Amino acid sequence: MQIEGQAAIVTGGASGLGAATARMLAEAGAKVTILDRAGEEAAKVAATIGGLGLGCDVTDGEGVALALEQARSAHGVERILIQCAGIGTAKRIVGKQGPMDLADFEKVIKVNLIGSFNVLRLSAAAMTATDPLETGERGVVERGVIIMTASVAAYDGQLGQAAYAASKGGIVSLTLPAAREFAPRGVRVATIAPGLFATPLLEELPDEVRAQIIKDIPLGRLGRPEEFAELVRACVINSYLSGEVIRLDGVLRLPPR
Repeated sequence: MQIEGQAAIVTGGASGLGAATARMLAEAGAKVTILDRAGEEAAKVAATIGGLGLGCDVTDGEGVALALEQARSAHGVERILIQCAGIGTAKRIVGKQGPMDLADFEKVIKVNLIGSFNVLRLSAAAMTATDPLETGERGVVERGVIIMTASVAAYDGQLGQAAYAASKGGIVSLTLPAAREFAPRGVRVATIAPGLFATPLLEELPDEVRAQIIKDIPLGRLGRPEEFAELVRACVINSYLSGEVIRLDGVLRLPPR
């Protein structure tokens, strides 16, 4: 599917991978709306790309529905949905203070997995009801494309990553049934599982910690958010790609700890 002229939604687009993706889509000619809990930051990034930035909690069914309606009023029904919103945690199932609080596990699952499903269901309902597009020389009919973000932790979860790995593993498992369900109606679904990227969170770590992290990456460096965005672009424009989870990790395989 061609990006130019299409309405696009990016969740978690106020920083990091989401912000880089929003910029890429805007540069490619899309009409971009950023949804992020950090509403002011979302608006700032959106202002730099000529888009729309809205404060939105992906776990809030009514809130997401309202934000999507605002985006559609400005740009039309989205043909591209990129989900980058997510949180992490670092707690063992049973630590020195006893078992992990159930609320801590629930929070990560709610934001990363249930939040992704929430936006997926609402956006897919609108996409599948739109008129089909004729895209490219191959004449492939499409209505839209949805790309979710998992993590290599879904496969290589480390000690202390039980909640995060479970949430991202859920996204991996959601990809194929969603892609199968929507394929007959012209909506593709894929997921990217990134490794370690130079996001604001990692940039704040001490130099010695960053050096240790980089040492474990066979390609010898952190990924750049722009490289994540480049893969998003490839997934959007390749009309035969659906139902797949793609690792983007510089050959990294996370050790146990």
